[in-house]
Amino acid sequence: MKDDHRLTIWERYLTREIAIEFKACLYFFAVLFYYCIYRMIQGVFDARILHMAEMILTCYIIGYIQVFAFANFDEADRLKGREWAGILVCTGIYSAVGYFCGWFEKNLTATLIFAAYLLLTYICVYFIYKSKRAIDDKKLNEDLRIFQTKHKVNDTGE
Repeated sequence: MKDDHRLTIWERYLTREIAIEFKACLYFFAVLFYYCIYRMIQGVFDARILHMAEMILTCYIIGYIQVFAFANFDEADRLKGREWAGILVCTGIYSAVGYFCGWFEKNLTATLIFAAYLLLTYICVYFIYKSKRAIDDKKLNEDLRIFQTKHKVNDTGE
């Protein structure tokens, strides 16, 4: 008999796609924020639609890279070699795309600051996910305690 607690292929696919969608939105906001600040410093108060399309497409592609090539490094328990490799590779891709697509008018200084900003963003997101997991663990443990108290689970597990 099939274990009812295991995820179906559809559920696993959907879970990954939602994670990628969330990552794309999160990082698009971060990239767009930097882009807008850069433009405002330059005295320009509008954003190019082509640049925004390039940004969101890049965010989706990098979301897939994060999930499939680097096992969701921003959601990892610890930052070790593979996670740091993922952070550096993805930061490098964002920076290269930004430079070659002219998001910052091919200004090398702005691009390097963008790379540093992305590194900081990845580290902050990692700590946010880590904090969220700790909070979720507390909540699940409390829910389990309440359940056990209500059902007075005995030693046999009945």
